[in-house]
Amino acid sequence: MKLNLVSARTGSVWVKLGMQTFFKQPLALAGLFFMFMALMSVATMVPVVGLPLAMTLLPAITLGLMAASREATQGKFPMPLILLSGFRAGPVKLRAMLTLGACYATGFLCAIGASYLMDDGGFARMYLGGQAPTAEMMSTGNFQMAMWTFIGLHLPLSLLFWHAPALVYWQNLPPLKAMFFSIVACGRNFWALTVFAFLWMGVMVGTVLAVTAASAIFNSPSLANVMLFPALLMVAAMFFTSLYFTYRDSFEAPVDAEPLNT
Repeated sequence: MKLNLVSARTGSVWVKLGMQTFFKQPLALAGLFFMFMALMSVATMVPVVGLPLAMTLLPAITLGLMAASREATQGKFPMPLILLSGFRAGPVKLRAMLTLGACYATGFLCAIGASYLMDDGGFARMYLGGQAPTAEMMSTGNFQMAMWTFIGLHLPLSLLFWHAPALVYWQNLPPLKAMFFSIVACGRNFWALTVFAFLWMGVMVGTVLAVTAASAIFNSPSLANVMLFPALLMVAAMFFTSLYFTYRDSFEAPVDAEPLNT
């Protein structure tokens, strides 16, 4: 396994490629992202085991979005079944994807559980969508301690799984080895990923400001309510489209992969 070291500016290239690729196949990629959101929402509704189930499925479904991005770069129209690529690649990869999912679900539940101990679950309920945040709640010391506890535990967990599903699927690595190479690659390309993250945060904030400004220009407060949510969903879809490029440029391409194009 050969890791590629990329420059910090590659982070901006990944953002650009994510946007460009999304607009090559906007209907397909937006539709797949909405299917992804729907699958996660339905999974969380399962009584008792909903949250662990959704977190177990997350790595493989994210891989499906990356596979869709790869197809879009080849000029193909990604079909809905590509979202299940991680589950349809044979029994060995299926077991590997489920192992990754179980590891991620365990780590996520430990992180959210640790935050629960800090403020009796206030942050956890807000993060999982069960409680609307209030200014008073968010200003308390316990809430902030819970938030930073979760962030501190979830960040390394995210880096462990950032490339892991793609490494299992395209590089045929076993789950633990894929997680190891994922966090090593993230560390080696820290500045590129930092630029990538801050640019996407900027795009998100810029989208909110643009919609708010349009609402003010047209003197229509309802415009912001109508447009903001779909606009942010589109930005999220472009973000997930760009994840493929962070993997592609961080590792030596396998035989069947597309050549670098940055």
